[in-house]
Amino acid sequence: MKHPSSYLKWYTRVPKLKHDFRSSGLSFFKYNLDLGNVNLSANYARGNPETVRLLADYYHVQPENVFVSSEGASGQNARVIKVLAEVLKGKNEAVVEFPTYEPLLRQAQEHFRTVRRFERTKEEGYRLNPDAIRRTITTRTGLVVLTNPHAPSGSVADRRELGEVMQLAHDHDFFVVCDEIYAEFNRAVVPSLFSIDPERAIVTASFTKAFGLGGLKLGTALASKTMVDQLYSDVLHTIGNSSNIVQAVAARILANDRDRLEAHTERWSGLKRRMESWLDETNLQYTPNRVGVTYWVKTPIEDTYNWTNETTIKKYRLAAVPGAFFLFKGDNRIVKSSMLRLGLGAINPEAQFEDALEALEKTLKN
Repeated sequence: MKHPSSYLKWYTRVPKLKHDFRSSGLSFFKYNLDLGNVNLSANYARGNPETVRLLADYYHVQPENVFVSSEGASGQNARVIKVLAEVLKGKNEAVVEFPTYEPLLRQAQEHFRTVRRFERTKEEGYRLNPDAIRRTITTRTGLVVLTNPHAPSGSVADRRELGEVMQLAHDHDFFVVCDEIYAEFNRAVVPSLFSIDPERAIVTASFTKAFGLGGLKLGTALASKTMVDQLYSDVLHTIGNSSNIVQAVAARILANDRDRLEAHTERWSGLKRRMESWLDETNLQYTPNRVGVTYWVKTPIEDTYNWTNETTIKKYRLAAVPGAFFLFKGDNRIVKSSMLRLGLGAINPEAQFEDALEALEKTLKN
């Protein structure tokens, strides 16, 4: 891989922590895998039909618009961007938002010759500004990459903003990939890009973040039938077919236990309220997040990357995600940033949260 992710490399090498504020996805979901007799010889070239049907019902789309695999949302992003780069003849330029989730930027760099950036500014609350995209695209643009809700700020794009982006896609002949993995926390307030334009929008999603199913590795993409066909063909010619066990488990959860997923998400509502109160009490600037369990926070620390690696991890066994990992312009240079992404996903909602907040406040003061 020519463009590996610095963030993922860092994340996997952090030692065991006492207070882990890194995770944007919920943990601690346990499920009884009493599946009965499962045909382990079965292979599904286009996904388990029952799983596809249930996902189509969940997302209010047709089964032919659902692509499912056992690669998680990150795997879906990588595959979708790769396939688009192969089919977009002469359109060898991608446009990626800034700031953004670094692995998305690296996937665009991996498969497109040129990557341009448009900015979601702090002054505008990191909202999606279609005019910024209009100023950035060229005649060579084949792909625009978004997140909604925005990573890292949590800002939610509305239907008007998304509609203007998709009008640009039609006028200038490009596709839009939108990572909606955090939308599962509250689909009622996050419009799906695919519902606005099922022709040129491709949505990637997963139950990893909102429901604590990171170990399941179920990834979903919503796209036109033509694109879904191309994605399944790519799977067939790379890894073969996806795991039928993953899809069997997903089918059972979707059919019988969706209420358990929602109840699991609700367990973090109290933590969110307490975190927001703490942020207000300590006078830290942060972007309000209606969806998800992360906070994009401005700290008094000049360089949160070095501070995290040299102080909070080593002295306090505590870590959040340094803001620098969302602020790459193009290369792998770590910039100095006072920003920090605080995540509550790895915090046990039944444990003593005040101890974690006290430790976090102590690291900031020292």
